[in-house]
Amino acid sequence: MNAVSHAGQPRVALFVTCLVDLFRPSVGFAAIKLLEEAGCTVSVPAAQTCCGQPTYNSGDRADTRAIAEQVIAGFEGFDYVVAPSGSCAAMLKRHYPELFAGDPAWETRVAAFSDKVHELVSFLTDVRGMTTVTAQVSGTATYHDSCSGLRELGIKRQPRMLLESVDGLALADLKDAEVCCGFGGTFCVKYPDISNAIVTKKARNVGMSGADMLLAGDLGCLMNMDGKLKREGIAVEVRHVAEVLAGMTDAPPIGGKL
Repeated sequence: MNAVSHAGQPRVALFVTCLVDLFRPSVGFAAIKLLEEAGCTVSVPAAQTCCGQPTYNSGDRADTRAIAEQVIAGFEGFDYVVAPSGSCAAMLKRHYPELFAGDPAWETRVAAFSDKVHELVSFLTDVRGMTTVTAQVSGTATYHDSCSGLRELGIKRQPRMLLESVDGLALADLKDAEVCCGFGGTFCVKYPDISNAIVTKKARNVGMSGADMLLAGDLGCLMNMDGKLKREGIAVEVRHVAEVLAGMTDAPPIGGKL
């Protein structure tokens, strides 16, 4: 169902993502709060499923296209489509046009849809002009740049700018912040030894940062790093950046209490 705009507010459809829906719904609620604070009318289309990234990365173009057609039909009636995930947003924005390239029946339609897609934090800053938030969170945080958000969507300064405005929060530098955490979706399943070596280095860098909280914009990366931090005995809370920006940190961190 499409949202009804109020007093010219843009109609935003939240693409929740599979991992948020199944493992961390609080990220979705935080995203809604931030979008409403940015002056948007928010809807969560009930028929949404996966963005199709796992099948796309596995080479199954036919099933990916079937998923994409469903997503486009459910979301194209809104002014914007926003996802609290760089990887899912990149799939919708960058790879859907590739999937339908050369198909005159869909090419223009897909291009119009993809133009409306944004990752959550970049939408708040680059589209809605948000420069500060009103959240209050005590502690020291460090930030990991997830691969898709950084390399496909250019997300780096945006989350740090908003985090600097969180009352009571200090930011600590993370060594090799732009280096992959080793998750990579199906990569960690296909190449577990390589994935483990990568996330081991990442966890140790997080521990050396001196931060008591690790943040990022992709739940897959966060769950991967949290698991390794716990196995290494490194006591750092792990949260999605949206939860901190929305001031919604009362719930236990990802993976439960330390």
